[in-house]
Amino acid sequence: MPTIMSLRFSDAFLKLTLAAFLALSGSFAAPSVAVAQSAVPVAPSETTAMALTGFRSAQFGMDEEAVRAAIKADFGIEGDAVEVGLNTVERTQVMTISVPEVLRDGGVAQVSYIFGYKSKALIQIGVLWAPATDPSITEATLYANGDVLRAYFEGAGYLPDTVSKDVVLENGLLLFRGSDASGRTAILLLQGRFEESEGVRTLFPASLTLLYAVNPDDPDILKINSGEF
Repeated sequence: MPTIMSLRFSDAFLKLTLAAFLALSGSFAAPSVAVAQSAVPVAPSETTAMALTGFRSAQFGMDEEAVRAAIKADFGIEGDAVEVGLNTVERTQVMTISVPEVLRDGGVAQVSYIFGYKSKALIQIGVLWAPATDPSITEATLYANGDVLRAYFEGAGYLPDTVSKDVVLENGLLLFRGSDASGRTAILLLQGRFEESEGVRTLFPASLTLLYAVNPDDPDILKINSGEF
């Protein structure tokens, strides 16, 4: 199974992330994404600041054995139902599962757990909803899932000065992005195609991606330093 790339919260990161998650389905072409230069400011919230530590029982820093146990505890999935792959570019190990009802009435999602190149510990988690993960998922489902998750994240307590939402990209919308005090970051992407009619652009979504990353600015991946080649 194709694997996903590690996070970088920059123009380059968004290009890599969109392309990588589209590649997971095997049926979408990886686009070149133009990132909007400005984000929608979000007013400070009264919500207590949160700490992003992982996804359900799977916590950042866990090794593969501990994540397998978390997957079994959270979803009852074990053995060969947990697919293991390697990102050959970044040398990160990836565990992937298919899970119904990750989001209530949201359809079957593909959940991926990424382990660092050096640490061998959990550094990133991704959740993908698309017709490729569940043929019953429609554009309306993707919009509904995105609206529910964006509303949740807006009240979750991410640091206000790190939050952006509804940023228009060439191939979709950055619905939400925010970080906690340690820099661990959540990002929610609705991806698809825009069509214009009578001056109005409408997004027809093809997938919804939720990403959690422990260190988006300096991910634990294989890096080639200047001068090595």
